[in-house]
Amino acid sequence: QSPVPGDFGEIHLAPATLEPLAGFSVEARVLSREDYALGRESDLSPTDLALGWGRMREDDVLDRLHIDQSNRWYHYRWEGVAPIPVGEIVRSSANMHMIPASPEAAKQLARVREGDRVRIDGWLVEADAPDGWRWRSSTTREDSGSGACEVVYVCSISRQ
Repeated sequence: QSPVPGDFGEIHLAPATLEPLAGFSVEARVLSREDYALGRESDLSPTDLALGWGRMREDDVLDRLHIDQSNRWYHYRWEGVAPIPVGEIVRSSANMHMIPASPEAAKQLARVREGDRVRIDGWLVEADAPDGWRWRSSTTREDSGSGACEVVYVCSISRQ
């Protein structure tokens, strides 16, 4: 994460205005992908990516986890002993709601598949609609559960 420049303003989209909370870059592995067409959030974010970094990118760890997504949540479980400490799983993975910043970013996002290694650059944002609806990104890696997902305005995403 990086600070938002003082002269960087709001991003106005049809469904909501986005307020940048922090600059964002990550190199990660795609643990799971889920596309959405229904629900208010899908007007902004048609895709969620569950991403892992650090040891959550390694095959020997991922082979021992069962990972899935549903209803804008990312779930993991294991049998027996966890492959790495649970706190490390929390700090090294997250479900991210992706808002493409351009048609090109949308095309790049459409190509991403589970197992890909990706670099994503953009902004963590809060979306505010005129009727009072809000959707705010987490800005910490120490959280889990409701409100812990990142809401990412994706300027670029590349497969490595």
